[in-house]
Amino acid sequence: QVQLVESGGGLVQAGDSLRLSCAASGRTYDMSWFRQAPGKEREFVASISWMPDSTYYSDYVKGRFTISKDNAKNSAYLQMNSLKPEDTALYYCAATTSPTHSAWDSWGQGTQVTVSS
Repeated sequence: QVQLVESGGGLVQAGDSLRLSCAASGRTYDMSWFRQAPGKEREFVASISWMPDSTYYSDYVKGRFTISKDNAKNSAYLQMNSLKPEDTALYYCAATTSPTHSAWDSWGQGTQVTVSS
């Protein structure tokens, strides 16, 4: 089983930036970020395809967040700019581990992002 470990979360002020990292213990293909705030269900943030490296973003973060990955390192990143208090959540990294299956079959433990006003 591929293990995913997120890092880079922290406490910042509105307008600040953070860069989250997701390190995988094995081969990954598509990678994504989700988040979950207290009392809310988990929601999609962004994803990046293995090929042809297409990216997708939720409307809430479009224009502010940028997802990227390094296939050689099996790592994903989420550059978060112009952070808002509503971005406060536990951020999870997810990945597919098969080139033929589209399910997010590997998940990390999450890294906390807290944005104060």
